Amino acid sequence: QLVESGGGLVQPGGSLKLSCAASGFTVDDYSLAWFRQAPGKEREGVSCISYAGVSTNYADAVQGRFIISTDNAKNTVYLQMSNLKPEDTAVYYCAAQRVFSCSLTATMYHYWGQGAQVSVSS
Repeated sequence: QLVESGGGLVQPGGSLKLSCAASGFTVDDYSLAWFRQAPGKEREGVSCISYAGVSTNYADAVQGRFIISTDNAKNTVYLQMSNLKPEDTAVYYCAAQRVFSCSLTATMYHYWGQGAQVSVSS
């Protein structure tokens, strides 16, 4: 099970940190990812981290602004979002799959959280 938290409303240029707590498996044994879906748009990959944190990957749109990380003690994956823009507004989902290399392709992931709303507006 994956449970996201930390969404909310923030002004442009602001920051938010999303959390995704996992239960029933150990995050270090899985590839983990964050996806987002804006109204009327398809779900898109934002960032992912591979098994045991070996590597990370970011979509061009968030490169340099977002950071993905894990805390094995809390069995949680995070997405630190900075310099947020209105186009970052979306429902953000975390996902997990027991594979070595992560991907920003949604079909690779079997386990999904329920989503957290992030709204960027002045």
